[in-house]
Amino acid sequence: MNIKLLALDVDGTLTDGSVYMDGEGHEFKKFDIQDGMGIVMLKREGIEVAIISGRFSASSDQRASDLGLSFVFNGVKDKLATLMSLSEKLGLKADEVAYMGDDVNDIDCIKWAGFGIAVSNARLEVKEIADYVTKSPGGQGAVREVADLLLSKGHL
Repeated sequence: MNIKLLALDVDGTLTDGSVYMDGEGHEFKKFDIQDGMGIVMLKREGIEVAIISGRFSASSDQRASDLGLSFVFNGVKDKLATLMSLSEKLGLKADEVAYMGDDVNDIDCIKWAGFGIAVSNARLEVKEIADYVTKSPGGQGAVREVADLLLSKGHL
C-alpha cells in the first residue's frame, strides 16, 4: 500500500472534540502543535493532506490555512462523496487513501479508504471497523502518530 492522501476529520480527530462558545457567536478550538508538524512532514514527503468536516467552523479554516492545506472541505453533508470526488480529482484509488476519524459520520470513509484509522477515543463502532486505532486520543497527538507511522513504513 502506498498512501498518497491522508484525509482527516476535524472535531474529535484534529481536536479533542471540545468546542468553546462565548455566547456571542464566537467559538474556539484547541489544536495540537505536534499534529500540525506531522501534517507538515507528510506534505514535505509528497503526501497530500485534506480535512473533511461535517461541521463548518472558521477555526478549522484558519488552522487549515496556517498549515497550508489546499484541500479543505468544511461543513460538508456527505463526507464519503467528498472523499471519493477528491480522490478522483487527484487520480487516486481507494488503496492510496487513508482516512482518520472518530464518530459514526466517519464510518463510510474509514471503510472506503485503503487505510481506515480511528483515534483511540473514537466511538466503539468506529474502532471496530478501522484498520488502525491510534494510541493517542484525538487532538492530543493522534495525527502525529499516524504521520510518523506513514513516514516510517514508506507510506505503508
